[in-house]
Amino acid sequence: AGKNREALADFSRAIQLNPKFYQAYANRALIYRQTGDPTSAVKDYTQALRINPQYDDAYIGRGNVYRFAGRTQNAMRDYERAIQLGTTNPRAYHARGLILQSAGKHDQAIEDFTSAISLAPDAAEPYNARGVSYLATNDNENALADINRALLIDSKYAEAWTNRGLIEESEGQRKKAFKSYSRAFGLNSRYQPAKDGMNRTRGS
Repeated sequence: AGKNREALADFSRAIQLNPKFYQAYANRALIYRQTGDPTSAVKDYTQALRINPQYDDAYIGRGNVYRFAGRTQNAMRDYERAIQLGTTNPRAYHARGLILQSAGKHDQAIEDFTSAISLAPDAAEPYNARGVSYLATNDNENALADINRALLIDSKYAEAWTNRGLIEESEGQRKKAFKSYSRAFGLNSRYQPAKDGMNRTRGS
C-alpha cells in the first residue's frame, strides 16, 4: 500500500509539472485500478485519451476496468478501438476474446486468442483460453494441445490443470482426470472447479 501511495504521488507530481503527460495519467490509472478505485482509473484513462486519442494502451486499460465492472459493451468498444489503431498489445485481443467466449461466440474468440498468441507466444493464458473455446466446440484434440502448451509454459497454472481434467473426464479417462484436478487443487485449494472435478472422479 505504501508503494502504491508513493507511485500515485509521483504520477500526480509529473502531471502537475506537465499536464499533457498522457502516459502519467495512464500509469496513475493503473494504480487506481489496482487499489480498487475504478472510477478514478476511468477518469485518468479518459484524460490520457483526450490528450492522445491514438494511445492504444489507455483504451486497453480502460477496457479492462469496464470488463471487470461488468460493462462489457464499453469494454468491447475500447478493445476494438485499440485493435483499429493497430495495437501490438496482445491483451486487446485476449480480453476481446474472453468477452466473445462468454457470449458463446467461440469461433470469433478462437481467432482473437490466435492473434494474442501470435503477438505473445510465451504467454500461457491465451493458449488456455483458446483451449476452453475449442473444448466448447467439441474439438478435444486442439483443446488438449492448447491446454498442454499452456502448462508447458506455466506448470503452476491451476485453471489449465482443471481444464485438462475436464477434457480427460469427457473422454472417460477418469483416473487421469482425477490427477489433473488434484494437481489444480494442490496449486489453489480455493478453486471450486478443481474441487468439484475431484469429487466427480474420486475413486475412479
